[in-house]
Amino acid sequence: MSARWPDKYVIGLTGNIAVGKSVVRKMLEHLGAYGIDADQLAHRAIAKGAPGYKPVVETFGKWILKPDGEIDRMKLARLVFSDPDAMRQLEAIVHPLVLQAIDYLVRRSKRKVVVIEAIKLLETDLRQWCDAIWVVDAPAELQLQRLIHKRGLRESEAYQRILAQPPQADKVAQADVVIHNDKDFETTWKQVLEAWKRIPARFREPTRVEPAKPKPKPEVQPAAPTAKPETLPAEALKVQRATPKHARSISDFIAQVTNGKERPSRTDIIARFGDRAYVLLMADGRIVGLAGWQVENLVARVPELYLVEEAPVDTGLEHLIRYIEENARELQSEAILLFVGPDLYKRALHVWKKLGYEPRTAKALGIQAWIEAAEESQPPGTILLFKQLRKDRVLHPI
Repeated sequence: MSARWPDKYVIGLTGNIAVGKSVVRKMLEHLGAYGIDADQLAHRAIAKGAPGYKPVVETFGKWILKPDGEIDRMKLARLVFSDPDAMRQLEAIVHPLVLQAIDYLVRRSKRKVVVIEAIKLLETDLRQWCDAIWVVDAPAELQLQRLIHKRGLRESEAYQRILAQPPQADKVAQADVVIHNDKDFETTWKQVLEAWKRIPARFREPTRVEPAKPKPKPEVQPAAPTAKPETLPAEALKVQRATPKHARSISDFIAQVTNGKERPSRTDIIARFGDRAYVLLMADGRIVGLAGWQVENLVARVPELYLVEEAPVDTGLEHLIRYIEENARELQSEAILLFVGPDLYKRALHVWKKLGYEPRTAKALGIQAWIEAAEESQPPGTILLFKQLRKDRVLHPI
């Protein structure tokens, strides 16, 4: 157990840029861990009004500011990745603030296993706070591809960021657990699950999760379409957390409920489990509703929300959303963002009001972390609904 947090088992998750640390963190969250992304906390620390904002601007100059006064992180990144002294200056400002925020979040967490994702974990005091060091590994050529195709960097910028970091082999040499993330989701998932089983049992949350395997038939059948849907009785509805083994059922359900407009494959759904969790609304063993959701940077986001016509909209949506809210609060989320299709939005206007959600635009959210969450996560053609879950915020404006 952690000397700093004796009631917790703390995993320090690290590895060089674009090796897939966040995917592994999400897998650990599926298994019951509380996840913290130190890089996102660093972004919060230099947001306008946050404790690191003024020192960073005073150190590097106002040329790094965007028209709205926020720090342009791309400009700042180009500077510090090309100048080791500038990087050290930035880290001297940001790292103490991030460590304070991590300490705050871990102490408040109700979960016994905590995973802290940090690219600079081994170079800071954070290393001493961890019970085990997990390193995610991937070949340099795969890192380069991910930086170019997923983050939109030019090849020269991608090379610069890779070369600016210590050799990956040095981190692997210091690891208690090495996760090789150079194949598919399921291969990585099996490694994570095996390593999870080695955590002392008194810390692990109970879990029934098994590695995803192809099934000749889906374990959970989607609701059969009917010519004249009859409303399902509210008492028949139950919420169930999905696992990767439900991927085929989820893909079939989405294709059905969207009348074929969306046809994700089982492989697509398996890949989505790398960044989100799924909640199923069940009736008599059938899926009648579905929500795909995630928490990043202390903001809960629901980019997938479906409900069949015969499911009662009041009870069905309330079951799904209350479940997500309860878990989002446990994960210390400040706000929740729902992204809802126009038909479901109109069908459930009274439900959104009852549950305390308001339509907003991303810019109208006001808080930089919330704005970025909306801009990153909102699917095209959806309506953004917002609800604040708590007033206190980590690294809040001063």
